[in-house]
Amino acid sequence: MSLRPVIEIETDIVRTLKNIYDPEIPVNIYELGLIYEIDVDDSGNVKVTMTLTAPNCPVADSLIEDVQRQVSEVDGVRSATINLTFDPPWDQSMLTDEAKLELGLL
Repeated sequence: MSLRPVIEIETDIVRTLKNIYDPEIPVNIYELGLIYEIDVDDSGNVKVTMTLTAPNCPVADSLIEDVQRQVSEVDGVRSATINLTFDPPWDQSMLTDEAKLELGLL
């Protein structure tokens, strides 16, 4: 059982994800809308469901490895599993307002 409340772990995971950037777009993967779900159980096991901006993303493997490594390092995380999905496929409507502003789309 994790010593930290799940909500604190989730908050730190989001903070961590906001420090991981898509190498082709100057916006973090969380604001890009690439993170579909973060599930933390009471034991600190984490499942992150995410996508990529395109299925043929040339840095897919390294980006997923980076997410897995950094989420695993969050205090209270016992294990981290990253599930990649393309359903639904990513599109610009998934960008947060902050990302749209950063990219000049607002």
